[in-house]
Amino acid sequence: MPDQEPPRNLFFSILDTITYAIEAPVVWVREKIVEPNQKVYPWYHQKFRRVPTIDECYTDDPVCYFEANEQYRRDRLVDDEIVQILRQRYEHCMMYEAPDHMEKCKGLYETYKEAATNWFIKYGDLGGYHDVTRAYMKQKHRLIWERRHGPVGSGVRVDEQK
Repeated sequence: MPDQEPPRNLFFSILDTITYAIEAPVVWVREKIVEPNQKVYPWYHQKFRRVPTIDECYTDDPVCYFEANEQYRRDRLVDDEIVQILRQRYEHCMMYEAPDHMEKCKGLYETYKEAATNWFIKYGDLGGYHDVTRAYMKQKHRLIWERRHGPVGSGVRVDEQK
C-alpha cells in the first residue's frame, strides 16, 4: 500500500500485511470481474419495466396482482410529484409577479388546475389505504356513471332534458 506512511513498529507492520492479504483479493475481484460486467445507466434512478395492469391479471395470479400494485404505487408517486412541482412553480410565479400574478401566471395556474383535477379523478376519495383494485373499481364506476348520466358535474344528460 504505497499511499500510506511506513508502519511505526513490527506490530503495525504485521497488521498491515494481514489487512492487505485479506483486502487484495476482494479489491481484485471487484475491479476485474464485477465492475466490467455491470451495466452503466446514464440516469440516476432505477428504471422499472412496465408490468401488466390489474385488468390484464388473472384472478388466481397473486404475483401479477403484486406487480400491478407496485406499478400503481410508483405511478402515484410520480403523479404526486408532478402536481407538487406544478404547484410550487405557480406559487413561485405568484410571489415573483406579485401585483400582476393573475395575468402573468395564468398559464401555470391552468396547467396546475388541470393536473390537480386529473389527479383527483384518478386517486381522490380512495382513502388512506388503497390499492390498484380500488382505483380500478373507481375508474370503472366513473365510466359507467358517464355512460348513464353524461360527464360528471354536467347535470342531466342532454337527451333527458326534453
